[in-house]
Amino acid sequence: MSEMAIALDRLSAGYGGEDVIHDLSLQVGSGELIAVLGPNGSGKSTLLKVLLGLLKPTSGSALLWGDEPRVANRHVGYIPQHRDFDADLPIRGRELVELGISGMHYGIPWSKKATRVQVDRAIEQVGARGYADAPVGMLSGGEQQRLRIAQALIGNPNILLCDEPLLALDLKRQQEITGVINHFRTDHDTAVLFVTHEINPILPYVDRVLYLVNGRAAIGEPHEVLTTERLTDLYGIPVDVHDHNGRIMVIAGEEGTSGLTGHHHDHQHEERPWA
Repeated sequence: MSEMAIALDRLSAGYGGEDVIHDLSLQVGSGELIAVLGPNGSGKSTLLKVLLGLLKPTSGSALLWGDEPRVANRHVGYIPQHRDFDADLPIRGRELVELGISGMHYGIPWSKKATRVQVDRAIEQVGARGYADAPVGMLSGGEQQRLRIAQALIGNPNILLCDEPLLALDLKRQQEITGVINHFRTDHDTAVLFVTHEINPILPYVDRVLYLVNGRAAIGEPHEVLTTERLTDLYGIPVDVHDHNGRIMVIAGEEGTSGLTGHHHDHQHEERPWA
């Protein structure tokens, strides 16, 4: 295809007449993984809502393979934030995955056999076969998130939108989940927009970083964006960026308020404004 997977041209979007994204331009090609970083309220979730067709831009444009975003686009997979299911939820893992078909299908319904084949394939892709028939509420957080990913991948999407899929997972589970997403991305040449506060687990796979702060954006390769000079300019206050044993650490604020992109520490409320 000649179009970019995602093309944003001077995009602005927000709520109640107040934009949180201002004049954002970005092109994402097939197979490219973009990490979307920034403090809470900087527009990360707003951007995903625009691309999911849930929010109209106030100005500028957003195109997915040359078309405007629309709700329930089968070419777009969506992985939500991890939240534990209720322990007594009466749904099996494979039934959750099947919602990726039944919840979005248009036209002639798939046969039961075709649906089963697609569900089994998606479950196999994320390595969840061993617990796919168990009640989802009885599974671990990492197992539940693998099934959410399978649900997002079931239609072999051309674009994958990830909304903090590593939230509340330990480091081992984060590494497992990022590995699953990257494996699908490379196998299917899928464009990935990965919103996260946890940059370090996906840093080996990231092509570029989109960093949003106060309506402004920095875009480039990680070594170009995650620097003291670039983030100081973006935030408008002193920021220090350190590489600590291969983990990126961002320290900002006159009183030493700190945050680590990709590492939880004891004062998580201090981390989130900066990572």
